[in-house]
Amino acid sequence: MKKFQNTGNLLYSSIAFLVFIVVWEVFVRSGEIKEYILPAPSAILNEFKNSKDLLLKHSLVTVSETVLGFILGTLIAVLLSLLMSNIKIFRSIFYPFMVLSQTVPIIVIAPLVTIWFGIGIVSKLIVCVLVVFFPITLNLTEGLDSYDRDLEELLMSMNANKLQIFMKLKLPSALVHFFSGLKIAAAYAVMGAVMAEWTGAESGLGIFLTRSMKSFRTAAMFADIAIISAFSILIFIAISLVEKKSIKWNLKG
Repeated sequence: MKKFQNTGNLLYSSIAFLVFIVVWEVFVRSGEIKEYILPAPSAILNEFKNSKDLLLKHSLVTVSETVLGFILGTLIAVLLSLLMSNIKIFRSIFYPFMVLSQTVPIIVIAPLVTIWFGIGIVSKLIVCVLVVFFPITLNLTEGLDSYDRDLEELLMSMNANKLQIFMKLKLPSALVHFFSGLKIAAAYAVMGAVMAEWTGAESGLGIFLTRSMKSFRTAAMFADIAIISAFSILIFIAISLVEKKSIKWNLKG
């Protein structure tokens, strides 16, 4: 029954999306709206065909930056969460700085990082790590502290050591929070890579978007945005699939 409902929801969403595309196409064509103001879906599709090689080249750059930055940011976040959940003084010192780092918009930080580290991949990775580590660290730290204390006492009465308590109790209870942080960070990672490219890059979807904007190629901008959105969605779906395999006990249906 649940599988049927999920299939039905996907069908309805697909139909709604197709209707939206048709209405968009008709609206632009009937209103004779200039393409540089709002291109029709058919014009965007033509841009994909005409610039497929160029879009692929820039996409590969952004994808590599995002994936590497996401992995590095996740590793740093996990390490930081483990330290803060096990060493209280460490949490007292670093947690305020972690929150403070999020009060400065990344669009302000990205140019500084580019000035300090150049327009190469290093600056892009740093920006990705900066936007990724906070939601993962916050969610995982809260998850590691949300375990059942009664179960902990039960395990201790059975002579379980700290590692066993962590593996059997704390880690399983934290997985839900961890994957929530990962899914939020997935969207941020792509955004971080694109913003870093805006401030200085030789290639990437961010620089392609900037060049398209300066030349008033609105259809190319929409094509670029579509790729960015699709990549973010793919990462989100991949994380959701891993989540379903990892924490089946928490998922309904």
